Amino acid sequence: MQSPQMLTLTLIVSFALVYMMVPYLRKVALKTGFVDMPNPRKLHKEPIPVLGGAAIYFGFIVSTLLIQLIFGKVDNTFYGIALGGLLLFVIGVLDDYYKTRGKDFPAWPKLLTHIAAAFVLVGFDVKVEAVTIPWLDLPYYSFADHQMGWVSIVATVLWVVALTNMLNFLDGVDGLAAGISSISAITLLFIAILSGNGPVAFYAVALIGVSLAFLKHNFHPARIFMGDAGATFLGFALAALAVDGAFKSATFVSLIVPVLALGVPIFDTLFVLFKRIKERRPLHQADKSHTHHSLMRSGMSQVQTVSVMYLLGICFSLLSIVVLLVNYK
Repeated sequence: MQSPQMLTLTLIVSFALVYMMVPYLRKVALKTGFVDMPNPRKLHKEPIPVLGGAAIYFGFIVSTLLIQLIFGKVDNTFYGIALGGLLLFVIGVLDDYYKTRGKDFPAWPKLLTHIAAAFVLVGFDVKVEAVTIPWLDLPYYSFADHQMGWVSIVATVLWVVALTNMLNFLDGVDGLAAGISSISAITLLFIAILSGNGPVAFYAVALIGVSLAFLKHNFHPARIFMGDAGATFLGFALAALAVDGAFKSATFVSLIVPVLALGVPIFDTLFVLFKRIKERRPLHQADKSHTHHSLMRSGMSQVQTVSVMYLLGICFSLLSIVVLLVNYK
């Protein structure tokens, strides 16, 4: 288990790096025209710098690499998140660049890149390996032992790609994606501590640091956006930690724990998909049918909307910890 000193230093370094990088990146974005332009679907009325994803990605990678080099060796999880995240960062920056020019980047290259990033995680052994189903004759079912390795790969890729996009979909109101990421990362930290999973606790602390530091600059009125580059990386990293922790070798009951810990982006996406199917609209087409849009249409301000979404995130997180404690008992 990582020491309290290591976790504390990780939190400080990750927070400080992002906090210091954002103002510089904001100036670069304004100078180069790398800004998100307003349109009828968006809430902001003025161009906003959209290079925040660079601070999030590099802040996380540099802090976790530095701390691991100080306290010990670099593990496979780091390489999986760093390399897979790099793919997402590059395609995300390209997507953000298109937005700064008032264009839409094609969906298929993004999806294929997300799938490739998920396979990078699998290549570094960050994947679902086994499941325990106590009420059946399968007390411990290892996919590898039963020549079902493909199930492990498919389950991991589907989960990672889905959550990567779910958090990106949630990034529609100032401070929402960063705040929900912070809440989810804090929950994964508690889950890792309760289960004695030191590496996941370490990366969760780093995610908390970068998310909170970015939130300082992104809460309403936002001075910078994380863009697709930042939102997809946060979703990817959270998905990877859930796989490496609760999903790595889980009981059937505890499979619900990470789902609840990441409940807001998951259930918001399910709500939107159900609504689009019901209204026979394209599933991939962006619109204002997300939960936060509905709350704002009811008359709430951005701050009130985000506060309600934070409260929902905290409720989901507390419920996930209760489920975990009951399952352990």
